[in-house]
Amino acid sequence: MKTRLSKIIQYILFPSIGIFIIWQLYKDQKADEIMQVLKNDMDFSWIGLSVLLGLLSHVSRALRWRILIEPVERKPRFSNTFWAVMTGYLANLVFPRMGEVSRCGVISKYEKMSFTRVVGTVVVERLSDLLMLILITFVVLFLQFDLFLVLLKNNVNTSAITNLLTSPVFYAIVVLLVVCVFVVIRYSSRIKFLRHVRNLWKKFSDGLGSFRKIKNVPAFIFHTLFIWTMYFLMIYVCFFSMDQTSVLTIDAGITILLTGSLGMLAPVQGGIGPWHFMVIATLKLYGISADAAGVFALVVHAAQNSMIIVVGLIAFLVLPFINKTTDEA
Repeated sequence: MKTRLSKIIQYILFPSIGIFIIWQLYKDQKADEIMQVLKNDMDFSWIGLSVLLGLLSHVSRALRWRILIEPVERKPRFSNTFWAVMTGYLANLVFPRMGEVSRCGVISKYEKMSFTRVVGTVVVERLSDLLMLILITFVVLFLQFDLFLVLLKNNVNTSAITNLLTSPVFYAIVVLLVVCVFVVIRYSSRIKFLRHVRNLWKKFSDGLGSFRKIKNVPAFIFHTLFIWTMYFLMIYVCFFSMDQTSVLTIDAGITILLTGSLGMLAPVQGGIGPWHFMVIATLKLYGISADAAGVFALVVHAAQNSMIIVVGLIAFLVLPFINKTTDEA
């Protein structure tokens, strides 16, 4: 029953929410008008450059992940790491939040590594990205504080957050989690299932500890900065694809990087819907018309995800072949 409910939520509820948001955003735009903009007003060479920059960010992510895996296991082959990253992105388009698990499974299978340890390295990687997102938030607050306040006021229900933090149910859940952690720690050596959990946690902790054991810290920092620079440029170069958005500045690019990233946090396949909503809302604050903002968000998101689909499908074909060849050699 729980498994069925989980599948319904993943495969039906979340995609439906994304589709509903897309419908709300584009219901007033006619398909023929969008097609006219795409044919006459869109310079797709900038979109192509954006896709290339996105691919470079994925290459850099694979290289950074190798740096984290090496101390707790051994350095995996770049080919397996890169294709694993791309299968993970593809999985996210089908199952929300399954990309990290999928790419860990690929590396564990083809590199003969501990799945749990590899998952720990991905958690460290995501924490690094979270720190970058926090840094970008401070930059946006410094550069565009008034605009950011308007965006929050227009789109965030602060009363709902207040109600959550004052709800006794919220604190009851927190207490329950603390009790569960205490039980696992206190009785982990006496109960077989808890011993298994403890062993898994140890391997997971080994993965988490990969950050302390990094052999090339400058390279890790470089790739982290490079990845997010590419994310920014992926948005910024697309400004030049349309006359209306070509007047936008670097400040606008950084702000949309932040709001778009927040949209991607929603548990919806590929951020479909929430990402569009956040980007369109931000562009409108910069004076871009709703129609132009809608086309911009539609094209940029579609281009990046088309690249992920193509390269991700290639990964599924290539991975068994290159590893079979290696095994035979």
